[in-house]
Amino acid sequence: MKKVFCFGELLLRFSPNLDKQWIQEHTMSVFIGGAELNVAKALAVWGTPVNFCTVLPDNYISKEIISSLKEDGIVTDSILLSGERIGSYTLPKGADLKNTGVIYDRSHSSFSLLKRGMINWDLILEGYDWFHFSAINPALNIAIADVCKEALEFATKKGMTISVDLNYRDKLWQYGIPPVQIMPELVKYCHVVMGNVWSAHKLLNTHLSSTLSENCEKAVYLTQSELVAKEIIANYPNCRLVGNTYRFSEGEAVRYYATLTNSSEQVVSREYFIESVIDKVGSGDCFMAGLIYGELNNLPMEQIINFAASAAFGKLQEAGDCTKQKIETIQSRY
Repeated sequence: MKKVFCFGELLLRFSPNLDKQWIQEHTMSVFIGGAELNVAKALAVWGTPVNFCTVLPDNYISKEIISSLKEDGIVTDSILLSGERIGSYTLPKGADLKNTGVIYDRSHSSFSLLKRGMINWDLILEGYDWFHFSAINPALNIAIADVCKEALEFATKKGMTISVDLNYRDKLWQYGIPPVQIMPELVKYCHVVMGNVWSAHKLLNTHLSSTLSENCEKAVYLTQSELVAKEIIANYPNCRLVGNTYRFSEGEAVRYYATLTNSSEQVVSREYFIESVIDKVGSGDCFMAGLIYGELNNLPMEQIINFAASAAFGKLQEAGDCTKQKIETIQSRY
């Protein structure tokens, strides 16, 4: 069975009930997550061998976290123990990571202090078939961007399939270099790219129609998705597959669908709608995990996009950063 290697920052999410409830009740939910860890956890639930690599301080909190990851079926032997603190972010319950209410606290975290040469990529990538990372990593600082490039160089030498999630967050990329000067150098190594037409424009400077808004007809979005995907495939010769997601909020309700495009065709998932959402965090990561799962199992494109979209939609009804959905549950929606 093919094995996946995920690299990224493990984050603690503090999720308070606002209106001073968390102060009055002396309690706040804490979730363990991070984009790449969320992907790793989903793949482990679906029976895929997966290794998660990050950097954590050498203390009892880290050891409890690592023990928990092992219990989830994730290989943790590539986790580097260094530095003094775990990165975190605060997001009120039910809010979206794209919301301005998110507060990041990642400066000087153990992961943020990582430098090229600190990880023996040649050793830890041996025996793995797929490498996954996200744009959340190089958004931290230029040194982490360089570490990502170092990892991608070794993954390429080993013939691994490489995927990237084009996560874009307004409050990140604060170190003076715009993402369009960083991400293209990393995406050129990638075979599978996931994101949406807006994040691709921010990170890769792909074309975005000036008339595109959140009030367009679905056909307009699908056309834009295909144009952007084929632009990425044309500009990055290693890329053979691009997934784009569309998640629109309508009050408390959410409408969701996605596309998957290669050089010759685009397939569209079933469209989902739900009146209310429990937790929006991790939905995109669940979609990314679905793409990886489908590709590893050689599923047809239509099955891949439906599995990934169903998994992402199902995550909206789960609290926390990571999914626990079984394969059968995901498949029952399409």
